[in-house]
Amino acid sequence: MLFVKTSELKKGMRLARPIYNKDGVLLYERNSKLTAQGIQSIKAFHLIGLFILEPAEPVPPMTQEDILFERFQTMTVFSLRDELLKLRDEKKKGAKMQVIANNILKRYGHQDKKINFIQNLRSKEDYVYKHALNVGILCAMISHVLNMKAEDQMDVIFAALLHDIGKLSLPKAIADKDEPNDDEKQVIDTYVLAGYELIGSVFTMNPGVKRVCVQMHRLWENLQKGIYDPKMKVPLGSKVLLVADIYDTMTAMRLDHSPESEVAAVKYLIKNQEFLDQDIVDALIQSINILAPGVSVELNTGEKAIVIRNDEADILRPMVLGFKNNNIIDLTNREYKDLEIVDIMKTMDNRHVMDTQLLRENGFHVPEQEEAEFQDGIGE
Repeated sequence: MLFVKTSELKKGMRLARPIYNKDGVLLYERNSKLTAQGIQSIKAFHLIGLFILEPAEPVPPMTQEDILFERFQTMTVFSLRDELLKLRDEKKKGAKMQVIANNILKRYGHQDKKINFIQNLRSKEDYVYKHALNVGILCAMISHVLNMKAEDQMDVIFAALLHDIGKLSLPKAIADKDEPNDDEKQVIDTYVLAGYELIGSVFTMNPGVKRVCVQMHRLWENLQKGIYDPKMKVPLGSKVLLVADIYDTMTAMRLDHSPESEVAAVKYLIKNQEFLDQDIVDALIQSINILAPGVSVELNTGEKAIVIRNDEADILRPMVLGFKNNNIIDLTNREYKDLEIVDIMKTMDNRHVMDTQLLRENGFHVPEQEEAEFQDGIGE
């Protein structure tokens, strides 16, 4: 699989992932060959590039749930972009913001099983919108596991969608910086706080939304400075938002920055338990697939392995099958206390390398997942 910039696309290249328009209509299926007309259409979508299959490469599997998740992301990020720009420019709430929040709550705020949390490639131009949407989805799932009240759940989803609104007004010279200096970070902080004031002035009927954002920001500042204040009272929604924000930021796939693995992100969340409520971290782990059976991983010895069985008590220490000697390694066993997983093996488009068939051939039970079939469109 290769990532090819839009300007370098050629006729005959095969798509590794489907393409949808803003209404969620499937325009190009996986394995579709690009035509000259198709390339012109893709350029009109302002996509920065596409994942392309190499000549003899088979189409990677995607489950029906993966397809629907990716379609929902594509549809919703277009609508969210319009709503956030309207809020920034006109200082008023658009009609679709409530619809977006309701759709996230409906689809992911009552989820009783883990999902594959798929990260899409982001550019500097669309980072805020894609980040806000993904944080909103994570907050919906986490708040459901925590049995938060419906109104509190909605407040944290709104806060997730809006918390970076201030960054949309940043001067381009600063917004384009990969590594802002200390002075520029202070400027960014000023815009973020101004965004919270905008939220408060527009969402007067939902004062909890601004409160969640402001308190999350305070907690984040303390985490960055390593200052723990046991007397600091932080709403549960703010703690949920911070965990979701950190996880998505660390694992995001950006054009100019390689993502950290889900394992590294979870280790960071657990390490900072003074600042990050571990019940919330556990709720995140209960919401998304991280080390599911079939996932290929790398151990700190450099050996590659495949997860056989996960351990809900300690998600980072599953049972694995080593590729080197086909030996079974139960990381919960004290015999392997110095052994740990350091990374998850990924495809170029940031999907887990999975081999559930290998497990089945070796007598291990792996739950069946329905793989999506190629089709001309996908219904609701």
